[in-house]
Amino acid sequence: QVQLVESGGGLVQAGGSLRLSCAASGSTHSINTMGWYRQAPGKQRELVATITSGGNTNYANSVKGRFTISRDNVKTTVFLQMNSLKPEDTAVYYCNAVWYQFTFWGQGTQVTVSS
Repeated sequence: QVQLVESGGGLVQAGGSLRLSCAASGSTHSINTMGWYRQAPGKQRELVATITSGGNTNYANSVKGRFTISRDNVKTTVFLQMNSLKPEDTAVYYCNAVWYQFTFWGQGTQVTVSS
């Protein structure tokens, strides 16, 4: 089992930056891919970025060049640095971890970008 706790969300003006963190606990030694997803009101949850245990990254086209995902494998923490934020980035951001055939989710953290 894996538990995920996100932090770092908040309110920011357009063009600003935020850094999200997600700390994993439990059976963290077998976590493979970790990532961030987001869900805006009335929309489906969508992928933002993922990173494997080997450091390979994948980004949604909408955030490429603005967001950076990174990972501390020792502490099993994943970060999402979000720069040049836009109002359309407003959503609840969820941390995700793949552990064997199971997928775990955090409780989510709200990011609101004002215009």
